Amino acid sequence: MAVEFALLVPVLILMLLGIMEFGRAYNAQVTLTNAARESARWMAIYNSQTDARTAAKNAATQLTPSLADGNISFSATDCTVGSQMTVTVSYTLSTMTGIAGPFPMTGKGTMLCGG
Repeated sequence: MAVEFALLVPVLILMLLGIMEFGRAYNAQVTLTNAARESARWMAIYNSQTDARTAAKNAATQLTPSLADGNISFSATDCTVGSQMTVTVSYTLSTMTGIAGPFPMTGKGTMLCGG
């Protein structure tokens, strides 16, 4: 009984850690996509990159470390009516276990300007 337990425990722990890492990465991806969408919406309505960056940061407060201005890029400097604005938010996710290296992630959001 103890031998079987000793053989199965490492496998079960690895599965548990894998599930936790995947869940954390999935949550970060959803957060990045929502932050990019919120930033694109803000840019489409108010046409202010400064406010759009703030909106993205506010939408991604659960990320640690938090987003920096360099992580948020816009497809154009101005959002003219009828054109599309795409915002890309990039982030490097470190793992909890440190077994695998950091993972670069991106979230994109696109909105119609003035729509």
